[in-house]
Amino acid sequence: MKTKSTTPVSLSEIVAARGRLNGAIAYTQCVESAGLSELTGARVFCKQEFLQRTGSFKERGARNALAQLTKEQAKLGVVAASAGNHALGLAWHGRLLKVPVTVVMPRFAPMVKVARCRQFGANVVLHGDNYDDARLEAGRLAEAGGLHYIHPFDDGHVIAGQGTLAFEILEQVPDAEVVLVPVGGGGLLAGVATVFHALKPDLQVIGVEPANAACFAAGLAADGPVRIGTKFTLADGLAVAEAGKQTLAIAGPLVHRMVQVEEESFALAMLRLAELEKCIIEGAGAAGLAGMLSGKLPELAGRKVVLLLTGGNIDPLAHSRVIERGLAADGRIYRFDVLMSDRPGGLAHLSAVLAGAGANVTEILHNRTFAGPDLSRVHVLCTVETRDREHIREIQQSLAKNGVELFGEERGPIPNMASLVA
Repeated sequence: MKTKSTTPVSLSEIVAARGRLNGAIAYTQCVESAGLSELTGARVFCKQEFLQRTGSFKERGARNALAQLTKEQAKLGVVAASAGNHALGLAWHGRLLKVPVTVVMPRFAPMVKVARCRQFGANVVLHGDNYDDARLEAGRLAEAGGLHYIHPFDDGHVIAGQGTLAFEILEQVPDAEVVLVPVGGGGLLAGVATVFHALKPDLQVIGVEPANAACFAAGLAADGPVRIGTKFTLADGLAVAEAGKQTLAIAGPLVHRMVQVEEESFALAMLRLAELEKCIIEGAGAAGLAGMLSGKLPELAGRKVVLLLTGGNIDPLAHSRVIERGLAADGRIYRFDVLMSDRPGGLAHLSAVLAGAGANVTEILHNRTFAGPDLSRVHVLCTVETRDREHIREIQQSLAKNGVELFGEERGPIPNMASLVA
């Protein structure tokens, strides 16, 4: 197996990478967001990496790695394991550079990413249930075919390519005080932190990772890569079980803080970005805003903060489900059970009560069979649109005042996040 590059990552290497990427990578905008600034209390700027050709910053590292292949390596081709965005970057730039690309993706990788990789001309192999399974298969294919393996984050050329993003931020927001960086294996963090530390050491770099896959913080605590058990996360692009050896060594001394974010904050962040920025951002790309909405970074109020919106590759159906989850977490969808008399006019009475409370009914399920032993009663599951949690309390009070009995606990946010993308 031809292993990944072990080229040391220095500022000069990232400068050289920027020269290689000139004209091949979009110079994405970093725009101030009035809506997000008002929401968070900070001055928020959004680096729009989701507008890259492949919808993700990952093509920076992919292009830099492909551009440095030997003629023999380029002829034989490359192989990589990826949950999606690294694969997309390799597929697109491999096509431009005429390098054969094979990508191994987990069987449950987002369908939109699988389809686009094939559209770009890559040989896509679906293998295993997670990134680790895909990585082992990619290694086997590299060994069998003499292919050059390009690691998605623990590769010097990839890290240098990702680091080019930092130069653009310093040019676009030269007086930035904080940059929030989504963290999976740590390639992006290692690259940008190297640049910021060298050119603007007072700039605070904060890494944000999902609490369900916090491998980088675990690696920092153990002073080296450590394998953790991961759970489902909306930030599937950050769902890595073990951080990189190189990325930990580079970024460990440079990152100011790591923050772990729960799933509800990811859903809210994706909702806020859709509403306020009018953009579709995948969970990993929304990590920075999720960190701010989690309540774990109150010290950022009043400061100039850059969010890296690193990717927008999410299946439309999955995105719509996440938006619903975000609305529920925000108190703008309320689902409840009632037991009511099974007689003419019962549903009309319930509808009138809800209308009087200003709730818009989106769904009613009427069930006689499983309403219990009292045959005079019927079980109704109702979903309504609401303004906020205070409005939900008003609806509950109105139901009680008008003799409508709530059955069991209220049903707010959907508890099983995995069901959103199944």
